[in-house]
Amino acid sequence: MDFVNFPLLSAAGLVFASVLAGLFSVRIGFSFLLVFLLAGILAGEDGLGGYRFNDYKLSFWVGNVALAIILLDGGLRTSFATFRTGLRPASVLASLGVVVCASITAVAGVVFVGLDWGTALLLGAIVGSTDAAAVFSLLSRSGVVLNERVAATLEIESGVNDPMAVYLTLTLIALLASNTWSGADFAESARLFVQQFGWGSLMGLSSGFGMAALLRRVASRDTNGGVLALLIGAGGLCVFAATGLLDGSGFLAIYLYGLILANRASKAVQPTLGAMDGYAWLAQAGMFLLLGLLVTPSTMAGSIGSGLVVALTLIFVARPVAVWICLFPFRFTARETWFISWVGLRGAVPVVLAIFPLMAGTAQATLLFNIAFMVVLVSLLTQGSTIALVARRLGVALPDPDDEAHMRAVFRDFSLNPVTPVGEICSFTTCPSLRKPTFRWAIGWPRSCTAPRWSEMLLPMEAPPLWCVS
Repeated sequence: MDFVNFPLLSAAGLVFASVLAGLFSVRIGFSFLLVFLLAGILAGEDGLGGYRFNDYKLSFWVGNVALAIILLDGGLRTSFATFRTGLRPASVLASLGVVVCASITAVAGVVFVGLDWGTALLLGAIVGSTDAAAVFSLLSRSGVVLNERVAATLEIESGVNDPMAVYLTLTLIALLASNTWSGADFAESARLFVQQFGWGSLMGLSSGFGMAALLRRVASRDTNGGVLALLIGAGGLCVFAATGLLDGSGFLAIYLYGLILANRASKAVQPTLGAMDGYAWLAQAGMFLLLGLLVTPSTMAGSIGSGLVVALTLIFVARPVAVWICLFPFRFTARETWFISWVGLRGAVPVVLAIFPLMAGTAQATLLFNIAFMVVLVSLLTQGSTIALVARRLGVALPDPDDEAHMRAVFRDFSLNPVTPVGEICSFTTCPSLRKPTFRWAIGWPRSCTAPRWSEMLLPMEAPPLWCVS
């Protein structure tokens, strides 16, 4: 049984040590995901473990499955209200933003790395999208609370921009392989775009509504949610794979599948979130460990300078320019725009996409892989470790709900007409109506309300002190 026990002990011990180190690293602001990545490197060929791993097909397969589970978990935690709040700016960032970011990064690839324009554009497409795993986990563990529009924009963007990056990567690989850039090639690319996003949207929405109806019927058979979580996860992976077989975007489909489920069968989905969170973390751990094993630092020595220049261009030039262009019509404040620019986290997605050229035999594929890995490493070290600090410095983090003075300083006060009926006030503030209301005038917070309720309201920036009936 040694052929079972030894690999199992090695894998379980590696995950255990990584999780334990990650829990301690969070306290000093170190990215949890970066710990898994470094653990894989240490266990690899040039590390202490000395394990030689170069199975790109397995890494590609595991990476896609893991990303599908992570996107499903993200969709299950997104409400329709939040989705509507951030949908428009996130959609522009996930489409035009990826193209702008990839184009500017391609310029750095030509100027500083010496790539031809086709290969440079492929490099830009590989690193052009933000990573759902990194954004979901680091925002939730950063310790800061963002306003709904900023948080929703970041989360939705990271959830729906992967299809655009995959589409651009596959299209550019095909164009480089054919070595022609004719009108027919671009027409085929346009058809592929419609096919990818059309099938992704159709499969995601239809399967989401179908599974929601099924869950409402069977939810009572599993009150703890463990079996339902397994049912939801298996269904999501079926949707992901079936959409891929139709040449659609499985990433878009499984995110929409989770979103519809969360809002059409919320009572059935709620008990499953604990188990789904565990699945998502297991997927992230396995994916980052495997990608770390895939990297051989000794072969990357010649790519460190190129990767660092591309990473810095992406973080400090390409991402800010793309965000400012895309968010200009939506009237975000300058501080919010700079923060969204900074949270352009790159994680496993660029490394997974960099495997595409290796499998296709594209010229300079190894160089592209090494640069993509350097971009991820720099992004997690700089952006991933400073989210909380940057949020506080830019003033986009919401105050503690228990800090009334700070809450009122941020949200300001507003006035209510003294003749407004108590029932209307309670309805507006979502406070419970009083059975025997007392008509006593007071200045301050309504006694039947709590501070978090007021923080969720859209309040005028300038208004007289609050008058309310309690």
